[in-house]
Amino acid sequence: MAKSKIDDAHWPEDGRRRVVIEGVAPEVDAGAFPVKRAVGERVIVEADAFTDGHDAVASVLRYRHEPDGEWREVVMTALGNDRWQAAFVTAETGFYRYTVSAWIDHFESWRRDLRKRIEAGQDEDLHYRVGAGLLAATAQRAAGVDAGRLTAAAHDLESVGEPGAKRARALDPQLAQLMRRHDARAHAAHYDRELRVRVDRERARFGAWYEFFPRSTGAGGRHGSFADAAARLDDIAAMGFDVVYLPPIHPIGREFRKGRNNALTAAADDVGSPWAIGAREGGHKSVHPELGTLEDFRRFRRRAEELGMEVALDIAFQCAPDHPYVAEHPEWFRRRPDGSIQYAENPPKKYQDILPFDFETEGWRELWAELIDVVRFWASEGVRVFRVDNPHTKPFALWQTLIAAIQADHPETIFLAEAFTRPKVMHRLAKLGFSQSYTYFTWRNSKQELTEYFIELAQSRAREYFRPNVWPNTPDILHAYLQYGGRPAFAIRLTLAATLAASYGVYGPAFELLEDRPREAGSEAYRDSEKYQLRDWDLTRADSLADLMTRLNRIRRENPALHGDWSLCFHRIDNEYLLCYSKRSPDLSNIIVTVVNLDPHHTQSGWVELPLADFGLDDGQPYQVHDLLSGGHYIWYGPHNFVEIDPHSLPGHVFRLRRRLRSEHDFDYYL
Repeated sequence: MAKSKIDDAHWPEDGRRRVVIEGVAPEVDAGAFPVKRAVGERVIVEADAFTDGHDAVASVLRYRHEPDGEWREVVMTALGNDRWQAAFVTAETGFYRYTVSAWIDHFESWRRDLRKRIEAGQDEDLHYRVGAGLLAATAQRAAGVDAGRLTAAAHDLESVGEPGAKRARALDPQLAQLMRRHDARAHAAHYDRELRVRVDRERARFGAWYEFFPRSTGAGGRHGSFADAAARLDDIAAMGFDVVYLPPIHPIGREFRKGRNNALTAAADDVGSPWAIGAREGGHKSVHPELGTLEDFRRFRRRAEELGMEVALDIAFQCAPDHPYVAEHPEWFRRRPDGSIQYAENPPKKYQDILPFDFETEGWRELWAELIDVVRFWASEGVRVFRVDNPHTKPFALWQTLIAAIQADHPETIFLAEAFTRPKVMHRLAKLGFSQSYTYFTWRNSKQELTEYFIELAQSRAREYFRPNVWPNTPDILHAYLQYGGRPAFAIRLTLAATLAASYGVYGPAFELLEDRPREAGSEAYRDSEKYQLRDWDLTRADSLADLMTRLNRIRRENPALHGDWSLCFHRIDNEYLLCYSKRSPDLSNIIVTVVNLDPHHTQSGWVELPLADFGLDDGQPYQVHDLLSGGHYIWYGPHNFVEIDPHSLPGHVFRLRRRLRSEHDFDYYL
């Protein structure tokens, strides 16, 4: 009977390669996008690595920094059920690559079988000779002292000697380690992808943002300047904010300018919306003349940096009808049948003062190049943080190209995506390279909503690439909870934002001064919105939340547990109006337990149940809780303890847990 011929295409590259590697994590969309970390964070990698039969498998995690870093290796630890784990620390910004290799560990297979033989009383000399052969073969690949030690070990297993000594020699852990070091890794398998990690500086993971309009800093209703705005920076820094975010600072269009409260017709003295960018004075690379000059902006930025803050600029890729682009590049805009340029719409909303770009224009390459150059211009002015307006209304590929181009020159640059849109769109933007993303926090107000949403943010696979930045308000959004809850509602939402998320922000004076008037009933738009007019804020008001902001930001800075999102855990408390959750540092040296009253009108009380073992605490020992908001100290016993919160006094408790220790001098103290 004739044998059938096997086509060369059906032969494996190496049929002796018996190990399979799969299920590598973290991995985003089969490696199409990188995961995210900040400098100093670990990348914990897991993988399934297994083989046919019963041979032992060895596996390593391989990683390197791009572009030229050499591969380093970490031995992976068996987790059980053919699952392996190892980790590496990201030491610098940029990109890292990582992958997994695995192979049959013949010496470990031999040692494992030897143990079984010993247990079964089958301690056969022939099996020792097999081990000696493995040692001798490895000695030929080694050199120096290692080669000598391996040769000596092979001789010991070959020679006739006392069985106990021979067993000890064969099972010596140091000998196994030496064999692993010089393993030939014959027929090793390699995962079929090199995965990537985007590593940012710490500010991409942790920070407090404060947004304000420089034009509202002028005294007596006068249009403010950068010099006026700079005078506010000391107060903002004193409140503990890390990033000062400015709405667009460019010239504002005059054609179809909106009036107060978004009126279609503007009065002669109406200042218009900063997002209607461009006029005869210039466009996206120009500064509004009433704010000052480019040199004035530089002084403003330098002053912020002197105070330990960064300036974030708004990137809004859209134009006022009188933006220079409209005359210079009419092909970048879409025409309606009557010949007029299509203005921005989100039916039934109309934005006659804003023209969107036509990203399907034949001149899309030139358009993209110019938009990338806009960001490059401000990066050249020292700006390293950008909040991007409505990125979900522009092509995904534009952002992937733009972010990569800017970070190639300035790897420390951070991009925040303002995208209140569909979840899949938000997540796609995060995958493409945005360092942080706005969230649905504003619309999550009940205990169940907050718990479910933040579990998703902190514990789902999306956390590998989606970094949340939560905002209780924005210039566009005044949620009903704030409209009807009074000062306690603002304090509650501030406390939640500052302790649930490592990154949060507020639309400044409007929040600390409790701005709660909607434009009309059922609206989330502000009455007398600062988007369309100057506002004269009385920052000395007695009911200002500035003191609470200061305390919360100080608590955040002083407690490493609050510097990340992944340790967030919710705890049982027997009251639907009370929310209890904790965050902890990896070594448990810093544990924060927060309890917030979600009811802005009434005092609420309940029993908290804490998992003391998870905190490294003994159920039978008392422990101290220090309320970092009120300053109070309490001794708690066991997992169940009582709390009562009056929202008109404080929104909740931010407890730091301290273990009770006994010193050698026989007195108690707390760590």
